[in-house]
Amino acid sequence: MKIYDISRELFSARVFPGDPAPSLRPVSRISEGKACDLTEITLGSHNGTHMDAPRHFYEDGRTIDKLELEKCVGPCRVVSWEGKLSPEAVKQALAGGVKRLLIKGDCEITPEAARTMTRLGLWFLGVEGLTVGPMESPMEVHKELLGHEVVILEAAVLTDVPAGDYFLVSAPIKYGGIDGAQARPILLELSGRYR
Repeated sequence: MKIYDISRELFSARVFPGDPAPSLRPVSRISEGKACDLTEITLGSHNGTHMDAPRHFYEDGRTIDKLELEKCVGPCRVVSWEGKLSPEAVKQALAGGVKRLLIKGDCEITPEAARTMTRLGLWFLGVEGLTVGPMESPMEVHKELLGHEVVILEAAVLTDVPAGDYFLVSAPIKYGGIDGAQARPILLELSGRYR
């Protein structure tokens, strides 16, 4: 069984402009005569490969620990796209009732594409970029997706993943009551028993 790790290493990953950068501080080190290694980590909820909850853009939205895990685990389609994603391309990608979609490439989700996704009942959307919307104005796309409780995965690594169908496992860290969390999503090559 082939497994694709589609996450980024946290401390070397690009940070969205204005977000806090992750940092670490040694608390205890074996090399200094301590019994164990222990590290303090400081980070933003949207550093590295991470998932957005509705709370990210809605004050009363569902928090990351309340996401429906059914949306984060199951059959998934990977497609390639460069530039602005059209509604027509969304319809093709979701053909056959696809509920989980990962888009590889330098893709920009337009508001029209996001509305097509929610209208067709998408549960989960992942992209390689730092945001699903345009970098200069990501709010409209986020609000459309998160307002329909589409789970968002950002900063994924899909370079080595061929387009096709897979089995996705992408659960967020269970931070209570906040807007997002890091994840280490993996894709398994899909066999007949997962269809």
